[in-house]
This record gives sequence, structure tokens and C-alpha cells, in this order.
Amino acid sequence: QVQLVESGGGSVPAGGSLRLLCAASGSTVVMAWFRQTPGKEREGVASVNAGGGNTYYADSVKGRFTMSRDNAKNTVYLQMSNLKPEDTGMYYCAAGYRTWVWTAVSALSNRNYDYWGQGTQVTVSS
Repeated sequence: QVQLVESGGGSVPAGGSLRLLCAASGSTVVMAWFRQTPGKEREGVASVNAGGGNTYYADSVKGRFTMSRDNAKNTVYLQMSNLKPEDTGMYYCAAGYRTWVWTAVSALSNRNYDYWGQGTQVTVSS
């Protein structure tokens, strides 16, 4: 069983930047970041494949967020720039171990992920 620990959240004004980290207790395969606000479903933000060479992003964050990974450190990152108030939410790291076809849709579906972190809060003020 893999444990995921997120860090790097905080409060920033609109236009600011944050870098989230997710440290895994073991090796991982497909990784993703999701976010959730009260009363809304968890939304897929970004996903990276096992090798780190390919990523998918939600349309709402394309061009502003960059997901990367360092497999030697079992860590994934989410660099967030030009943050907007609508980016506010609890951000969760997720790891997927089952075999499935990784597409732009499946990569951002929470049904395909097996382990989740506790989340880190991101608040963007206008």
C-alpha cells in the first residue's frame, strides 16, 4: 500500500504562483492531481504517465499548470502559475496501479486511481 503526502498549498493573490508536492512512500505508476471545493465533485486537474514524458491537463488549467515527476524521489509536482480565484480548493494527489488505457478522459477520472493523499488547501484571493 502506498502512502501519499501532499504539501505546498497556501494562500496567494490572483496572478500568483504555488508549487505543490506529493511524496509517495514507494514507487508509483500513473499519478494525478485532483481538486475539490465544498459541494462539488472532485475534478481532475493534471495527470502524468509512469515515465513522466506525457501529461494531460484539464482545459481550465492548460497553459498555467505544469505537472512533473521525479521517480528517483518518488515525488510528483504541480507548478501553478497565474492562479485565479476559481483555482481555490483542496488539492489531492492520486496514484493509479490498475491496468487501464490512459487517455485525456481516463487520466482525469477519479475512478481510475487507487490511493489518495489527505490533500493540501489552495486559496486564491481576488
